[in-house]
Amino acid sequence: MKKINNTSKRNNLIKSLIIVALIFLVMGLGLKPLLNDLKFGLDLQGGFEILYQVEGANGEKVTSSMVTSTYKTIERRINGLGVSEPEIIVEGENIRVQLPGVKDSATARKTLSSVATLSFRDSSDNLLMGSDVLVSGQAKVSQDDQGRPAVALSVKDKETFYNVTKKISETKDKLIVIWLDYNSATDSYKTEALKSNNTNGKEGCGTNGSNCLSAATVSQGFASDVIIQGNFTTEEVENLVTLINSGSLPTKLTELSSKNVSASFGEDSLSLTAKAGVVGISAIILLLIIMYHFAGVIASIGLLIYTFLTILAFWLFGGVLTLPGIAALVIGVGMAIDSSVITFARVKDELKNNTSLEGAIKKGNKNSITSILDSNITTLLVAIILFIFGESSVKGFATMLIISTIVTMLVMVLLTRSLLGLFVKTEMFDKKLNFFIGFKKAKKERKKIDFIKLRKFAYTYIAVIVVVGVFTIFNNGLTLGIDFRGGSSISISNETGLTGEVIKKDVETLGYTVYDVEQVNEKNVIVKINENLKEDKVNEAEEFFENKYEARTDIGVISNVVKKELVKNAIISVILACIGIIIYVGLRFNFNFAFSGIAALVHDVSLIVILFSLLKLEVSSIFIAALLSIIGYSINDTIVSFDRIRELLRKKGTVKNREELKDIANESLNQVLSRSITTTVTTLMPVIALIFLGAHEIYNFNIALFIGLLAGTISSLFIAAPIWYDLEKHVIGKPKKKKWYE
Repeated sequence: MKKINNTSKRNNLIKSLIIVALIFLVMGLGLKPLLNDLKFGLDLQGGFEILYQVEGANGEKVTSSMVTSTYKTIERRINGLGVSEPEIIVEGENIRVQLPGVKDSATARKTLSSVATLSFRDSSDNLLMGSDVLVSGQAKVSQDDQGRPAVALSVKDKETFYNVTKKISETKDKLIVIWLDYNSATDSYKTEALKSNNTNGKEGCGTNGSNCLSAATVSQGFASDVIIQGNFTTEEVENLVTLINSGSLPTKLTELSSKNVSASFGEDSLSLTAKAGVVGISAIILLLIIMYHFAGVIASIGLLIYTFLTILAFWLFGGVLTLPGIAALVIGVGMAIDSSVITFARVKDELKNNTSLEGAIKKGNKNSITSILDSNITTLLVAIILFIFGESSVKGFATMLIISTIVTMLVMVLLTRSLLGLFVKTEMFDKKLNFFIGFKKAKKERKKIDFIKLRKFAYTYIAVIVVVGVFTIFNNGLTLGIDFRGGSSISISNETGLTGEVIKKDVETLGYTVYDVEQVNEKNVIVKINENLKEDKVNEAEEFFENKYEARTDIGVISNVVKKELVKNAIISVILACIGIIIYVGLRFNFNFAFSGIAALVHDVSLIVILFSLLKLEVSSIFIAALLSIIGYSINDTIVSFDRIRELLRKKGTVKNREELKDIANESLNQVLSRSITTTVTTLMPVIALIFLGAHEIYNFNIALFIGLLAGTISSLFIAAPIWYDLEKHVIGKPKKKKWYE
């Protein structure tokens, strides 16, 4: 009978191993084509980015239809540039254009920013009249006499329109051809008519990407509004209306910011950050196996699945991978493992009570689920706010953070637990608890820390932080990056070597005020100036450094309009994140928990800002992403402590005196202490790898995360819970009320 039982166990083990092998096979086959098909941002592959503000040429108020028409015009012009996978993003009344792989930024800028021109020509391409005969932007979707989709034109100069249409009606072909951005060197109606016949069987214009919009037959002179009719679909009519309006609208494009990144910079950044990611993840896996043995192996498998599925989901959503996005993925790995650490800690708690392995796994899974959900939902809340208010690269970071948080809850909770359960059911580990999960019966109980007694030191520490912070900010201020200061950033690199002082003098000879010089390495110098360089000045600077040093020059420009918008959005993001956390934690726990959690967050953010001021590190828009990430991480950590306090309060029922309340707080914090340290270490590993091995562009971002992760652990243990204790004293002697969801 025992032999049969052992055979059954062995078969179950083999089945479990086969399932794991199949998972790795699927990931191995899918990973390479997935990575090859990912879209990379400008910071990883080079290219040109420009942000335009759509304005009324004569002071008119800009409407959504005007922005849409301008968008369509830009889209057509990009098609003419031959850029693969461009990004055109409407941001209110602004339009952000990202052109991967573009090397000639001057030509791209000129092509995009020129005003769209609508013209009416005959079939021999002779100009008949311009867009001034129409009422600006008033082309509309209409119907002809038979109810088919048509385009209605509102005529302003009726006399000119009548004379032209009457003259055309007397010609042999009776055609008026409508062009957008007609180019005499490349455009011809005869060529367009031939293309149209070959592609869709229609005589005239309208082939995709063509400047020729429509060829209308005119039977008589018209002195009123007219309708362009034909065998149009509704979609074709809507598109034609938008394009006609874009050529007749009184709008202009004002350049707010621009950024040019060479392909070599992007390739270097990608290579460095990818290596840092591999090192960071490898370090986490090694630590998991050392701490949790076989269960650590299973958690590591879950971690690899998590990484694969996060990248897959990012690809499915059409995400554009940026440097901050890779950082979010690597950091997400550290945070994702927290769910396994929480679960394993709970399993060990049950094993201490002599529960069987299978029973400990079931109870550990059950007891840890609320902590995992609450902590990840708050992180998700912060990521959504970051996505709404962040600019392009920050949005990439937020998108990856949102996806990684959701995948964490699905993979690291459901899939990892299922894999663990498969091996537990083999019953081969029932008497090998140390091998399975690193559990040993403690010979003596670990000495517990009296966190509540230490709160006076914590409050003194907070007071010191406040005083030092006020003094530091008042004296040092903050070293604002170009995002928040405005101006231009000039990055110069060559193969022979450059010196910051020499480059600074060169820039000053061009007539600019230098406020910062950064020697990235012996071949790369970044100079920042107060002036916003226009197109001609950008070209002048690029030519100057190319001629003098054979150097590549990447120039980014931030106008005052963008600067103000970024500052406003940064403030709104932080405020909304805090409000959202207060509401969520208040509903899920109570508002004493919420306010003490926010107090801990204020400490974390303040410490980062103070140290950045002391060290004179640059504060940029990606720094705000780091702050919000720490807010999400810190409240994540704090909620785990709060969840354990809430659990012990439920078991206690009624707290009779302050001593009991103190014991509950201390017991909770001591129970989560090892988990907090482990999670912080696993999250710090990839951050440290990114600091030392990652790209220079996200160095300050990673420094902010490093400071914030340490601060978050300190505040969760020594600030949040003690403040909650002082706020919660009034509940003594009162029964705990059930929450609305219980």
